[in-house]
Amino acid sequence: MKYSKMGLNKVIITCFKRGFEEKCFQLITESYVSAMETKVIKLNWDENDITSELNEHINENPLRLKWGIVTNVEQHLPKYDLEKEKGFAARLPRIDLRLVTINSSLEYEYNMEAKNLKEKDSGLKRRYIDTGINSFVSKKYENGCLLGYVLEGDLDKTVGGVNKLLKKDDREPESLKPKTYHLHNKYYESEHPDDIVIRHFIFDFTSLHSA
Repeated sequence: MKYSKMGLNKVIITCFKRGFEEKCFQLITESYVSAMETKVIKLNWDENDITSELNEHINENPLRLKWGIVTNVEQHLPKYDLEKEKGFAARLPRIDLRLVTINSSLEYEYNMEAKNLKEKDSGLKRRYIDTGINSFVSKKYENGCLLGYVLEGDLDKTVGGVNKLLKKDDREPESLKPKTYHLHNKYYESEHPDDIVIRHFIFDFTSLHSA
């Protein structure tokens, strides 16, 4: 198969992006395993607390330096239609965890938005949809995935509860569907209008004791 120079560049960029995303997934799933081993996370923590702890484990992972990846928590995202006047920065959207790599002339970022979840808390499940799923569907957030932190109850029933709410909203085709993934056994994908596919990594913290 022959490629033009422009076509070859696109192939290289696509491969670079896919490889980087896979590295991001390895870093976040390994940070979850490490965090579960240290047992620092408490079940009464806010999602930002948990994300901050996971980010520490990412930063301590030697692979991060080997791969040349930089991470930031609570990162501002650009909003080009927002008028820049006093206080504008406070109105910029923020992503919970941002991973960035630069390789030669290529720079790429991957965004992770985190939400706490509990089996019997419909408010948290609704928030997972309204400020998680919908933020990617509306393209407020792009190039990223969702992290669900299950702090109480059964993980499968919790995800089932999210899907029930989507069905109630006449969005059943957008339900989270379990997928086989070699890095994490509680991995889901959801399909949305405009060919948007959202990846969901659901992390179970329920075996940890609250403070």
